[in-house]
Amino acid sequence: MKNTQKTIKLLFFILPIFLIISCDTNQKEDQNVLSAINQEVQKNSEAYSTLEKMTTEIGHRLTGSENGAEAEEYTYELFKSYGYEDVEYHEFEVEAWARDSVHLEINNEEVEEVVSLGHSPVTADVEHEVIDVNNGLRADFDSLKNEVKGKIALVYIGILDGSPEGLKNIHRSEKTALAIEYGAKGIIITNQVPGGVLLTGTASVTGSLIDIPAICISYEKGMELKNQLKEGEKIVSHIQMSNTSEMIKSRNVIATLPAKEKTEENIIIGGHLDSWDLSTGAIDNGIGIAAILDIARTYKALDLQPKRNIKFVMFMGEEQGLLGSKEMVKMLADKDELGNVAYMMNIDMSGNPKGFNSTGREEMMPVFDAIGDKIKAVDSSYENSNANRAGLHSDHQSFMMEGVPVVGLVGNLERKVYSYYHSNGDDFDLVNEEHLKNTVRFGGMFLWELANQEEIPAKKLDFEQTKQFLIEQGLREELELGNEWKWGE
Repeated sequence: MKNTQKTIKLLFFILPIFLIISCDTNQKEDQNVLSAINQEVQKNSEAYSTLEKMTTEIGHRLTGSENGAEAEEYTYELFKSYGYEDVEYHEFEVEAWARDSVHLEINNEEVEEVVSLGHSPVTADVEHEVIDVNNGLRADFDSLKNEVKGKIALVYIGILDGSPEGLKNIHRSEKTALAIEYGAKGIIITNQVPGGVLLTGTASVTGSLIDIPAICISYEKGMELKNQLKEGEKIVSHIQMSNTSEMIKSRNVIATLPAKEKTEENIIIGGHLDSWDLSTGAIDNGIGIAAILDIARTYKALDLQPKRNIKFVMFMGEEQGLLGSKEMVKMLADKDELGNVAYMMNIDMSGNPKGFNSTGREEMMPVFDAIGDKIKAVDSSYENSNANRAGLHSDHQSFMMEGVPVVGLVGNLERKVYSYYHSNGDDFDLVNEEHLKNTVRFGGMFLWELANQEEIPAKKLDFEQTKQFLIEQGLREELELGNEWKWGE
């Protein structure tokens, strides 16, 4: 009996020490993995060279084009070359849009700096008076509701200097939807970047063809027209365009790193592979794709096996209405596997992260801060400045709309690079190699820690919880404009 009591006392003494040592060992192991990721990327990153090759040899990656198909095959083969055995195409059918020609005349004079916006009509030939609708917000249209009908709306893509403070901008497609709602016959969107930069992108909130021609003109031309209208001049615009729209097949590319424990849980990290066709899409979203590919390469180079499956996804069709991510969500729902997605991490036109955005899931902030502390222990330059705000218009939206927790980067790129997204200047010379490498290092460390959490506090929301979440995040009006609100009144 005395020996038994001594054994029990000894166990009570040893067990806490064992737990402390075990916990400390696990922490050291975690830190060793993060250090290994950091060192591998610093020494052997291929992100910059991969992006250079993709932009120079493939060029733009418009969904439905030969270039787009080549990009799908290129990333598929890269995953295979890294050693991924489970690589697959997720094929889907979409109505793809492509520009052909566009002509703009202002008071019978040809304007050369003009580009059509995505999902404009297949053919259009309209000639009407131009009306200045300022920022193109609902309040702007409403103040001119008796004058907009039958005219061509001139709107600014951002928020004009001198506008009331606190105005929230909306997407170009939502400004176009308002123009249609108020009876405009066309819309001219003024870019906000000086220097003759032209911007494209979809003008459709649904990904379907719109009823009126939508075009973008340079900042300089837009301000010139705005001043002429302010001085009382009458301006007549003649817009002619032709485009193509047809059903084509496209493919998401998915590579899976299998789990060692939680084999039914998946962490998805994705970004859109497609781009617009005015340039090579180096920033939007070449930098995201190159980073994701190099994170995948790094994990294989280190022979890492996470607690949960990690799925690396190259989405197509994002620029034309989040088509690829919507199709993936539908596929997972049809297979009753959407509930297995523990988290979705999206990298779109962002990089050099100083933190991560929990997109409205407050319960994740302590987790993000703790992960950030571990990253800082590896590299003290990491700021660990995390955010908690939800937004729309990238592939995370498709998952967020189904209640799946999503995370994005709090980017820290040079301001100038954002000026050229969707534009005729989005080329490889904008890419900062060190910033791209930082995306791979910090993104790879964050993803590893997220995939290896014992428990993830943020859970998938049900239908009603998702509705309330989106309302609390102030996203209902935007989703209603985009015909994405599925909860009724």
